[in-house]
Amino acid sequence: MSEREDGFYIAFVAMASPCEIIIETVKRSLAKTIGEQVSKEVWRIEDKYSRYNPNSLCSEINRSNNKPVTIDDETFALLNFADTCYQLSEGVFDITSGVLRKAWCFDCTDNIPDSATVTQVLKNVGWQKVTYDNLQITLPAEMELDFGGIAKEYAVDRAILLIKSLTQFPALVNLGGDLATNSARKNNQPWQVGVQHPGFEEKTTMVVSLFKGALATSGDAKRYLLKDGRRYSHILNAKTGWPIENAPRAITVSAPQCIQAGILATLSQMQGNNAEQFLTEQDIKHWVIR
Repeated sequence: MSEREDGFYIAFVAMASPCEIIIETVKRSLAKTIGEQVSKEVWRIEDKYSRYNPNSLCSEINRSNNKPVTIDDETFALLNFADTCYQLSEGVFDITSGVLRKAWCFDCTDNIPDSATVTQVLKNVGWQKVTYDNLQITLPAEMELDFGGIAKEYAVDRAILLIKSLTQFPALVNLGGDLATNSARKNNQPWQVGVQHPGFEEKTTMVVSLFKGALATSGDAKRYLLKDGRRYSHILNAKTGWPIENAPRAITVSAPQCIQAGILATLSQMQGNNAEQFLTEQDIKHWVIR
């Protein structure tokens, strides 16, 4: 934790991302409490839903081999949200599509998989094959869940709720570029948020003035393939197993909650050429880079 002219800055690492909390208060003890409790909550969500953690609930479900696994209300709510996203996208967004990493490795090379490989892996994708209720979930053998498309944004929203329960002082939570604030800064000034250009590590494309709510960005700045002049985005169509064609380089969306902003940014990417039209129809503030 470090002191700023207008408060305190807390940094930590979670979900493979640099994370930060900015709190405008002169109370060091309050800032310390917020830093400890927010980071603890983010790590809890990571430990519970990461497919990389062999002890997580996600890993338990993925190892279940078509046997029911008990779930709690939090997981039931996330599964319901994932189901809504699946329905809204007509199956293009699917939290069982993480297994497609067995065919695709977006390491900025030209290593494009062959159609046969993609087709084989695609057999184990399909949210409609999963059954669940508020008590348990049954995942078919060889299939996997991946909460990566919603967990970080959910963690941002949980962090903001936690901060609101502790203080009314202005605060901002940023988890690897997905962020939210509980209120405007002192004297009703906006938070100034820089959005990174997808083609340049150190270049800021724009600065967004955020009074309240959340921002989330979806893009292919660091995860893509390039072959014969064609760029393959890491955002895959779960119905075909192939990258979305003509997707924007980056989309940033503002919404009341981070999980809303995140899924709208992702769903709009999945519209390809029609991304801008989709976002306009949602009547939500957005920025698109092609």
